[in-house]
Amino acid sequence: MLREFTCIMCPQGCEIVVETEKEAAGTGKALEKAENIAEGNKRHNVQGEYRITGNRCPRGAEYVTQEMENPMRSIASSVLVDGGELPLASVRLTRPIPKGKIFAVMEEIKKIKLSAPVEEGTVVISNVLGLGSDVMVTKSVERQE
Repeated sequence: MLREFTCIMCPQGCEIVVETEKEAAGTGKALEKAENIAEGNKRHNVQGEYRITGNRCPRGAEYVTQEMENPMRSIASSVLVDGGELPLASVRLTRPIPKGKIFAVMEEIKKIKLSAPVEEGTVVISNVLGLGSDVMVTKSVERQE
């Protein structure tokens, strides 16, 4: 499998290509494309060997390795606030979660309804779905006068 990524770990935005060794042994065209981008390094994946090319620093290789093996995402959203100057308060996760759990976590966030006043930094769900991440308020909302 040939996958292309734009690295987000620094401002360089390297165009990184990841190729499985199985593909490299096949037609060779994918390998040729990867080699044209840049010389890379090999990483061991649970499903076999793959080649990473195009990264200008080790952080790029770490980023795509994470994306290939266990992609993680952070969520920023909002929750309802009853009696507040604003109808919503922004929230975010304190740590990234597995990409496949985003919709389940959003279902939990949608259940939240807070009463004003709401303070920035308040944890409204601890250890959401047992994933090791909290849902935290990122904007204070005062009580409506």
